Amino acid sequence: MNKYEFMKEALREAACAGELGEVPIGAVIAKNGEIIAKGHNLTETSKDPTAHAEMIAIRRAAKKIGGWRLSGCEMYVTCEPCSMCAGALIWSRIERLYIGTMDPKAGACGSVLNIVREEKFNHNISVEAGILEGECSRILKEFFAELRKDRKENRRSRI
Repeated sequence: MNKYEFMKEALREAACAGELGEVPIGAVIAKNGEIIAKGHNLTETSKDPTAHAEMIAIRRAAKKIGGWRLSGCEMYVTCEPCSMCAGALIWSRIERLYIGTMDPKAGACGSVLNIVREEKFNHNISVEAGILEGECSRILKEFFAELRKDRKENRRSRI
């Protein structure tokens, strides 16, 4: 599989999140050209603020390989990770990060912050952004447009 195929799989995970009413973000972890873990946002469903797609994928990958060090692994994520997830990527020793679309409000891998490239940490992650950016951006924009529409309709129905 190539980086576009892995990102398409992350987009499928994002769609699963969206179907649950979650912010549609998906993540895939690959090692040696094969997917070893997937995840999508479940913060609302699980009532867990740490249940981001990246965190779920990291937990599943660690369980699959039997250890917390994910050396030699790559993550493909539809939206730029937040500071919590960026920190987890560093601690888990992910080697390469592929991002679909950047997050100019909360991104911590190049937008607002760049935690994964901070030289003071003992591990840095190689980052490539813009993989299927249009599709990754679109799924988020459509989700939030629908959310705003629903909220507006709910306000009108209360009047």
